Amino acid sequence: MNRNVLSRRVLAGVALAALALTGCASNDNSTEPSSNGGDGVYANLSGELKASGASFPDAYYQEVVEAFKDVAGKVTVTYNATGSGTGKKQFGEGLVDFAGTDSLVKETDGVAPGSFLYIPTVAAPITVSYNLQGVEKLQLSPETLAKIFQTDIRTWDDAAIRADNPGVELPNTPIVVAHRSDGSGTTSNFTKYLEAAAAGTWKLGSGDTVNWPANTQGGEKNTGVAQIVQQTNGAVGYVDLSDAKATGLKFAAIKNKDGQFVEPTLEGTTAGLEGAEIAEDLSYNPLNAAGATAYPITAPTFIIVQTSYGDAAKADLVKGFLTYLLNDGQELAKEIDFAPLPASLKEKALAQVDKIQS
Repeated sequence: MNRNVLSRRVLAGVALAALALTGCASNDNSTEPSSNGGDGVYANLSGELKASGASFPDAYYQEVVEAFKDVAGKVTVTYNATGSGTGKKQFGEGLVDFAGTDSLVKETDGVAPGSFLYIPTVAAPITVSYNLQGVEKLQLSPETLAKIFQTDIRTWDDAAIRADNPGVELPNTPIVVAHRSDGSGTTSNFTKYLEAAAAGTWKLGSGDTVNWPANTQGGEKNTGVAQIVQQTNGAVGYVDLSDAKATGLKFAAIKNKDGQFVEPTLEGTTAGLEGAEIAEDLSYNPLNAAGATAYPITAPTFIIVQTSYGDAAKADLVKGFLTYLLNDGQELAKEIDFAPLPASLKEKALAQVDKIQS
């Protein structure tokens, strides 16, 4: 994916201007990151941060990492998109400084209870991407979607798909279901949506992994699923919007809780976020949210951090990077098909960052 260099330079200019003003106004050389971002504290940071986890927000995190170099030239941040499951495992083993995850931490993830904090970062729609020659527009209800992904429906001209798409000529092409082969928060959110929206129809449960039928195909990361769909006529898979657009995929409009077929857009994602309830630990679930314009498969994503790092320099690095991500970095989100956090949730996330102890 091409980086938006111009936008990064603009943000860097803003940060440097703020640095100049700060230098004129104060001689404070504190290395504690401030919650308003863009000041000289970033230039004072140095060191290395290692992270791994969800591939769903990878395009956004890589963009923020690149932009952060412009204001914190002595810091190296590496984010490896291993999937949410591996990221949580590596975080629990102390192999990374923080981890990205689209799903909540479970006892089986190897992360000690009370040892971490959730930091919400962005949200994005999970598309139902498809490759079907001659079909440019597709609508799917949750029940039909559930039957497709558990292979109860085998061809694209099935009566249930025709009922969702009146007037559309659908071919008798076999359906090829593509899914994640690795432990994935995208899988968790997609299957949680089907559990909620197609209760009584969806039989495979939910989680970072599920037991997909043997006649389906698995791909690693969102990019792997996108590749299967791109290369296979008749294929359908669940892919984040950024990777789906980068791969040139078509995606279906999904029937939401209010009975409206809505395409995966950032506007629909924002509408979904507005209907989400936020827990005290800042976890939240916008899946299957009410609202006529809400896209129903809207997924949150989080960074999990240690409550205490036992190292003041490391804690400052983590807090500095996350403060930047939640301030200047939010301006990059829409350019690569992610929705920034609502202002109220952003402020709560910044307050969560401030809780990190050294």
